[in-house]
Amino acid sequence: MKIIKGFYKTGKVFVGNELLSPTPSQKLKNHSPDGFAWGYGGSGPAQLSLALLLYLTGDEKFSLRHYQDFKCDVIANLKNDSDFVLPESEIEKWIFNKRSGIYE
Repeated sequence: MKIIKGFYKTGKVFVGNELLSPTPSQKLKNHSPDGFAWGYGGSGPAQLSLALLLYLTGDEKFSLRHYQDFKCDVIANLKNDSDFVLPESEIEKWIFNKRSGIYE
């Protein structure tokens, strides 16, 4: 299981040891040219939500359809002025539930 870590001072997010790039998600929808943020409902958290769903699922259609919900349910609830650690399994559970219609 991988851990997702976000570092407040730099705005960098890692999935395991791999730096999460905003570029693939920005090609789909560019909410935040400045990169990622978390802990509120703005453009940086939207970009992070889209990037994480796209990275973990590889499914553009699913990611575009659900990233705003993921932002509201998970990313906006992270503390906005500090680092975060999020188990990949927590996101996978959210994805499973969304695909199963539990969060519809």
